Amino acid sequence: MISLGKYATLEVIKELNFGFYLDAGPLGEILLPIRYAPQSLRIGDDLRVFIYCDSDDRPIATTEIPLAQADEFAFLKVKSVSQHGAFLEWGLMKDLFVPFREQHLPMEVGKSYVVRVYVDTETDRIAASSRLDGFIKKTAVNFKDGDEVEIIVAIRTPMGFRVIVNSQYWGIIYESDIFQPLRPGMKMTAYIKLFRPDGKLDICLQKQGYRQRIPDAADVLLEKIKKTQAKCLALTDKSSPELIYKSVQMSKKSFKQAVGSLYKNKLIELKEDGIYLV
Repeated sequence: MISLGKYATLEVIKELNFGFYLDAGPLGEILLPIRYAPQSLRIGDDLRVFIYCDSDDRPIATTEIPLAQADEFAFLKVKSVSQHGAFLEWGLMKDLFVPFREQHLPMEVGKSYVVRVYVDTETDRIAASSRLDGFIKKTAVNFKDGDEVEIIVAIRTPMGFRVIVNSQYWGIIYESDIFQPLRPGMKMTAYIKLFRPDGKLDICLQKQGYRQRIPDAADVLLEKIKKTQAKCLALTDKSSPELIYKSVQMSKKSFKQAVGSLYKNKLIELKEDGIYLV
């Protein structure tokens, strides 16, 4: 279906000195300005373009690539603020508008926000919103613990980070499961730690399962110790999760379980200043 805010492959039907007209079906004939047209483009050719609105709110085509299309989430920077709202940089000549009523908090120039791109049904204009709850389902369905998902880190909270799961649902990564730097806007693969009976999702960044993770983590930790000149690591159970991740690229929980496994097998010695190879 051909619609505003989306990509479409359209046929070239007219050529003029200022551009080409494309057949956009229900949107009629829309202009592809000459500056966006490939040099070899001719009448009858099919071309993949992005459809948005020009400064007069008329549909127009471009071969530029936006940072997000309609019905997608993105992390975009505020370029300017006017009496009507904010304008975001999204990779096109015309900036993306965020009305004041669609701002969760007042937006500031130079700061970036996670937003949802949408087409305003009242005005037929492409816009964005940082009021994310209106675009995310309250309860998840058809998940099971351990499922792989795609997430966008959205909001820092006292408990951890709220994340958008598969562009549809809210999930949370608790502070105790954070073992690497996270910031809003990051996109990554993650896993369902717990699919709760109420449809809420607990998310983790590593696959769960002691038997799967601990032998690997213990092997990694042992190799790290062996490769140090002094055959020791300056880490203890009091080390911060950030220091542990920076040193051995694992969560504090995995680190402690790996240390326990190595100590139980008498491969390491634990001292106040670190872990030593036996």
